[in-house]
Amino acid sequence: MLDIALIDASIGETPAQRNFERVTEAALTGFKVSEGAEPPTVTGPEAAFDAVIVTGSQCSVYEDRPWIHRLTEWAREAHAAGVPLFGICWGHQFLAQALGGRIVAMDDYELGYRAITRTTESRLLDGIPETFVAFETHSDRVYELPEGATRLAENDVGIQAYRLGRTYGVQFHPEYDMETARKVTRGKDLPAERIESVLAEITPETFEKARPAARVFENFEAIVTDAA
Repeated sequence: MLDIALIDASIGETPAQRNFERVTEAALTGFKVSEGAEPPTVTGPEAAFDAVIVTGSQCSVYEDRPWIHRLTEWAREAHAAGVPLFGICWGHQFLAQALGGRIVAMDDYELGYRAITRTTESRLLDGIPETFVAFETHSDRVYELPEGATRLAENDVGIQAYRLGRTYGVQFHPEYDMETARKVTRGKDLPAERIESVLAEITPETFEKARPAARVFENFEAIVTDAA
């Protein structure tokens, strides 16, 4: 079994760790960096983990927060050392920014189950249809990828997945269950009609349609295992 460090960037009490434990086979150890936890040692002889997952967050990656600055230096060192890194939503944006990409604010939220299209072959997206559905909740986006990165998926909002060496990111939330999707949606400062419209789409049928997106975790673990 792989040992994966879960860099929890979420603010306050959230189901982040529970959600990732539900969709991965690896042993996860959480580090609540947004509350001052130091990220783990992942390079050199003291390294205790095979790979890293970086979660979503309610803040923006470009905010002036000391923990984001510390985590940026840590992520650059981990990437340079070839540690497998996988960012989800905020983590996707954070890793892109840390490695030289550009993140911008959007005019609106991308919220709810959305269609995404693969743009090239990639092991991360193996077994996932060319056009698939996943839950989204973000108001920032990756505007420019780091130099040398490959876009793996996109939709009408922009970049939805990328790879740079052994670093991967996806903008969508393949780890969300229906409970989390509903809670996050209800917490948005948006018109009531829009909230109700998104909530109406969070059904068992739509959740099943989005299930293939969770293959990214199985695929990431296979990538890590094969490279070990």
